[in-house]
Amino acid sequence: MSKSEHLIKSSEQGGCIPPCIANGTEPTKFEKFKADSQYLRQPLASELYNSSDHFTNDAVQLLKFHGSYQQDNREKRQKGGQKDWQMMLRLRSPGGKIPPQLFLALDDLSNRLGNKTLRATTRQAFQMHGIRKENLKEVIKSIIESMGSTLAACGDITRNVMAPAAPYQDGGYPAARKLANDIADLLTPKQAQGTYLDLWVDGDLSYRIRPTKAVNKIRQKQNEDLIFSGDLNEPLYGKTYMPRKFKCAVTVPGDNSVDILTHDIGLVAFTKANGVLSGCNVYVGGGMGRTHNNEQTFARTASSLGYVKSDHLFELIQAILAIQRDYGDRKIRRHARMKYLINDMGINWFKEELKRKYFKHPIEEIKNEPKKKLKDYLGWHRQKQDIWFVGIPLLSGRLSGQLKDGLRKIIETFQLEIRITPNQDLLLCNIGKHQRNSVRKALKDIGVSTDLPSSLTRHAIACPALPLCGLAVTEAERILPNVLQRLEHLLEKLHIKKSILVRMTGCPNGCARPYMAEIGLVGSGLNQYQLWLGGTPNLERIAKPYLQKMSLEDLEKTLEPLLKQWRDFGSQKSFGDFVEEMGIDSVKSLLSI
Repeated sequence: MSKSEHLIKSSEQGGCIPPCIANGTEPTKFEKFKADSQYLRQPLASELYNSSDHFTNDAVQLLKFHGSYQQDNREKRQKGGQKDWQMMLRLRSPGGKIPPQLFLALDDLSNRLGNKTLRATTRQAFQMHGIRKENLKEVIKSIIESMGSTLAACGDITRNVMAPAAPYQDGGYPAARKLANDIADLLTPKQAQGTYLDLWVDGDLSYRIRPTKAVNKIRQKQNEDLIFSGDLNEPLYGKTYMPRKFKCAVTVPGDNSVDILTHDIGLVAFTKANGVLSGCNVYVGGGMGRTHNNEQTFARTASSLGYVKSDHLFELIQAILAIQRDYGDRKIRRHARMKYLINDMGINWFKEELKRKYFKHPIEEIKNEPKKKLKDYLGWHRQKQDIWFVGIPLLSGRLSGQLKDGLRKIIETFQLEIRITPNQDLLLCNIGKHQRNSVRKALKDIGVSTDLPSSLTRHAIACPALPLCGLAVTEAERILPNVLQRLEHLLEKLHIKKSILVRMTGCPNGCARPYMAEIGLVGSGLNQYQLWLGGTPNLERIAKPYLQKMSLEDLEKTLEPLLKQWRDFGSQKSFGDFVEEMGIDSVKSLLSI
């Protein structure tokens, strides 16, 4: 039976046949669970109003699609006692854009119903922690009513679409931001959006997404044979949605603030002289997640697919999602990301299969791009004539206490838009020329300097890890400041003035993208970390693992001989390039183990 015949038959039978069944095998328990969930509704809807202080596992799995993870505070666990259940909630904010009214609502909600903090994530969205189950509907409802959304911020679906946060009004930046927003609308699930609005705002359709005419036109093609899932209610995704999470990012040539090679789809947008989008270089199959002691899981940078003109970009994006929907591994979740499909089958197979079944327009040779740079936009920048923005460093993205209260007052007073960067910093935007001095003074009054932080701290990021993340095996965010201070002292001791890109996570899932860093510390046990070395300052190459378990106490002792060698024989190069050129054996011989 052809793909077309299969899809027609599936539709006649009243819904999408999960790909594992179509291939002649029984679906896994989780795939069947998704198919039977009534488009991400049950049992979540039934449990939302019961008296329990937490959701059951099945409801928790659906909750992710609605933007929330159930967590417990491990530091409050008592043997034989009840866990301290709470919800983490993550927003959908393409390109990191947070209007002032939404930030004010988030601030109020976090203070009243959360743990009084907000956290800027590496996918350019705010997270809230500490929400009790009985307050979850009120929080999500308030976010929606404030023109925000949490739909598809987690789960087996398209996650928040990234783009350079800088609100520049020239070059390709406006086109890249618009493209990211359009992709987010394009890939919004149809029926699940109805479930989302039913659960959280009692079915008020006035809050549904409103795509542009161009996006709506392509969304209508989701019912066509090339990419149709077989399910008329969810024509792009089908009842089982994606095999695993799916990530997209857009940038402009030369700006690698979004870590473009770490996504399922990475788009580099080329524009005409008037700023109109002409087309994109397309990269596919990146991803950071892996599992310790499982060589079948690994971090991977995206492969070059080619250049596609703007007229066909939306169709291509839907087509790439559809091929992963149909061919992604639904039997082994750890092997489910698109990076494994491309690694196993090859980029040539992927491209030919894409053209044969899903996408009928030309895919041209990739266009030349300028050398990539990791940009952060900290400090003051001209947004457009007489309008400015200022980048505020926020180590690990945590916003709390006096800083959070002070920023709220500034944003409320001057009605400033926030944009979250992939480096977990905040940009305060739309500052008028006559407001600039007042904003500068207000920032100074709350202890925020617009001077740039130390070079080591400037680009370092960490995941939240303990005590709330259920996957964390050790610390990351809470100890990053101390780790950076120790590394800075070591560099000063060795008279090394060049910086090093450092990233840290409490587990191997890679939320802070540590495998792209020059020094990546990946939690592998209590106070133990894998040591990854050899990424690049501009995020173009994956590092390599050199030590499987390094005690954090031995950080300086372990690295000092290698840093001395870099100082004496290769300091004209970046640390990552020096490590790569030395080779694994030579580097290992210098690490003090």
